[in-house]
Amino acid sequence: MTNTLTAPTAARGLVEITGVRKSFGATEVLKGVSLTVEPGGVAVIVGPSGSGKSTLLRTINHLEKVDGGHITIDGQLVGYEVRGDRLYELREKEILKQRTGIGMVFQNFNLFPHLTALENVAEAPVVAQGRSKEEARRRGLELLDRVGLKDRADAYPRQLSGGQQQRVAIARALALDPKILLFDEPTSALDPELVNEVLDVIRELATSGTTLVIVTHEMGFARDVADTVVFMDQGQIVEQGTPQQIFSNPQEPRTRSFFSKVLEPAFNI
Repeated sequence: MTNTLTAPTAARGLVEITGVRKSFGATEVLKGVSLTVEPGGVAVIVGPSGSGKSTLLRTINHLEKVDGGHITIDGQLVGYEVRGDRLYELREKEILKQRTGIGMVFQNFNLFPHLTALENVAEAPVVAQGRSKEEARRRGLELLDRVGLKDRADAYPRQLSGGQQQRVAIARALALDPKILLFDEPTSALDPELVNEVLDVIRELATSGTTLVIVTHEMGFARDVADTVVFMDQGQIVEQGTPQQIFSNPQEPRTRSFFSKVLEPAFNI
């Protein structure tokens, strides 16, 4: 991969995805995707299953290596460094350090089952950032309070509902004070009655100034929180714009076809 990078900026949470390609075997999943998310912005990525949404999200914190193009955060390459005119992958220790600034919330919570809610939240700041256990515990209680679960601090994941577990996972992602939060279909594993308690927490985060990139099938939620809605299909960004533009007046036939199938009839009124 050749180097076509610009100088670092002074922004906090500026995501720049440039010409990113990714294949699994013979299947090209991302076909030269480019996207910019401004600091503090909320970008919501929608589209049919298999369109490359989650793969794109996972390239932002280098959980998936790119085959072409590059990603920068605040002007700094993610997962790679420049040597001469080429890019080389960083060592795992350096990648892990980068990831401390990129929080991620997965579909299936990924909590440690042998740790309490508070211990799940407080673990990473101690291990990854060298904070004292007292400081991490204090901050963990603040974050559990923020997601409405301070009273369940001593509960284990098996003692929590799916919605509560996902809220703990959000608090854990916040514990490292990330520049960016990535959400990979955060409500897809939840029973319908538990969805709103998680979406309400994300709505609050959307006003906090942290850059959010969210993959979701919840179209009403996308319309509520997004600054930019990105519609993907077959590994490409087909169309992007404000929620009003994308949901009420999409320009591309493929976008119109998709929303005609997934939106309620009254949604565009």
